[in-house]
Amino acid sequence: MSMIRTFRTAVRIGRRRPRSVDLSHPARSPLGSAVVNCVVYHDGKRQHGDCAAQEAIRRVRAEHATVPAQGAVNRPARSAPAGVAPGPSGARNGRSAGFVWIGLHEPAYEEFAGIAQLFGLHPLAVDNALRAHQRPKVERYDETDTLFAVFKTVRYVEHDQLTATSEIVETGEIMVFTGPDFVITIRHGGHGSLGPVREELESRAELLSHGPAAVLYAIADHVVDDYLVVTAAVQDDIDAVETEVFAQRPQRTRARRAGRADDAGRIYQLKRELLELRRAVAPLDRPLHALSTQPSRLVDADVRTYFRHVADRLSRVSEQVTSFDDLLNSILQASLAQVTVAQNEDLRKISAWVAILAVPTLVCGLYGMNFDHMPELGWTYGYPAVLGALVAICTLLHRAFRRSGWL
Repeated sequence: MSMIRTFRTAVRIGRRRPRSVDLSHPARSPLGSAVVNCVVYHDGKRQHGDCAAQEAIRRVRAEHATVPAQGAVNRPARSAPAGVAPGPSGARNGRSAGFVWIGLHEPAYEEFAGIAQLFGLHPLAVDNALRAHQRPKVERYDETDTLFAVFKTVRYVEHDQLTATSEIVETGEIMVFTGPDFVITIRHGGHGSLGPVREELESRAELLSHGPAAVLYAIADHVVDDYLVVTAAVQDDIDAVETEVFAQRPQRTRARRAGRADDAGRIYQLKRELLELRRAVAPLDRPLHALSTQPSRLVDADVRTYFRHVADRLSRVSEQVTSFDDLLNSILQASLAQVTVAQNEDLRKISAWVAILAVPTLVCGLYGMNFDHMPELGWTYGYPAVLGALVAICTLLHRAFRRSGWL
């Protein structure tokens, strides 16, 4: 099911991309309904309302031009389109003078082309951002002074009963471009809305004053929070399957046997969904650790402390996912062992009944032969005596097999 979902999404995204797009006029490039919002922030506070991307970055860079940076790193100014001031060369005491945050949801190539040109995004990063199903990662583009991060979002799909075809974990993606004075987020999928992240950041002006790096941290923290929620829900499913597998079943009815046979299907489904979760969690471990430890012009020391907290929580999630996989392997082995034991029980019952029926078969076979001289033929009670002896022997054998647990 997850493969079918992946294929459909890939086809949908592939249809959006035109053969060529003119990037020579970023202001004229179409900005359609994919733009969710475009907001300017200054010293951790929201400025103005939503505005066009070019107008937003013009305001931000105009503010940077009028406020000199203290302790800034001297480096060449970033190139900018006509009518837009060059990008900033530093920050003030670990604070961002201002930045713009643009949010998009599944933009088409022509919709994103103008924004990519306006902010000087690397073509490879732009191509990866528009093509969904990327591996989670954090890449640094020194030539454009930009960080490009890919996060896999996850959502737990509620279900009344776990079956062999249940979809448990649904995934999406969030792409984040982070520069000195801008953050661009691109979402793929129907969940993982960043509205709560924006609201929380706007209520924490001190954190938001650290600029784009604070937004990147908040998104990473939000994604890891979802990992923890999904992990807890998956653990409940694993506990339910474990209880079902090891439950006492004294009555071996046909329905019980069918239920035991379905245990393996449910366990395999959990393992497949758990693999989907692992693909989202495992690749992020090293990049987040690098953001929390390695100095960067875009991530100051205070924000690195926050990233360290996120990296620790992600490591805990990764360890839980690994332990879940080991536990499912153990449950699967136990389920298969129970199936083998049940098959052995059936074989023992069959063998016991064969042994019981072998006695009358042998005796009746002897009487079926054409002999003239058989002592019992002339005895009045010969026939009842033989039948009684057969019943007695079969009864004794049945009782013996019952005592030994074969019946």
